[in-house]
Amino acid sequence: MPSLSKTSLLGWPGVVSLAVFALDHLTKFLVYANWPVPGENELVVIPGFLSLVHVRNRGAAWGIFAQHTWLLAVISLLAALLVVVFFKKFSENKVAPAIAYGALLGGIVGNFIDRAFFQAGVVDFLDFHWGEACHWPAFNVADSAITCSVVFLLVYALFFDRGEKSAK
Repeated sequence: MPSLSKTSLLGWPGVVSLAVFALDHLTKFLVYANWPVPGENELVVIPGFLSLVHVRNRGAAWGIFAQHTWLLAVISLLAALLVVVFFKKFSENKVAPAIAYGALLGGIVGNFIDRAFFQAGVVDFLDFHWGEACHWPAFNVADSAITCSVVFLLVYALFFDRGEKSAK
């Protein structure tokens, strides 16, 4: 049985991308199926810290550019195409960045589908807060994958990749 490549988009990074996309849309489907009307219900998971909700975000992070959902969809599509076209160059055939770019691609495509095909916006449902004092905007699996992969890639570039390049 052939093994999956660790650095090809058709290998493990592609599997990660598909897994992020599938988990994102499965969770969004479950939210929509159980709470079809946004803002109507809340399931408190950890009192004073985590709730599950149904919120529609027509914008990007924190709702910015909410009046330009179509523009955000185009930007998402372009970003996804850039990741696919330049995947080898971006990941430099290194496993960790390749997996991170796979997760990034899955997250970008997950939110792109919502923006491009569902005019009501992206489904967000994870609602973290610290009592009443501190409340983070609701987000979803795709947002988490995008954020975690970008933070990982920044940390990798700042602290790990530099040492590898200077050693060469």
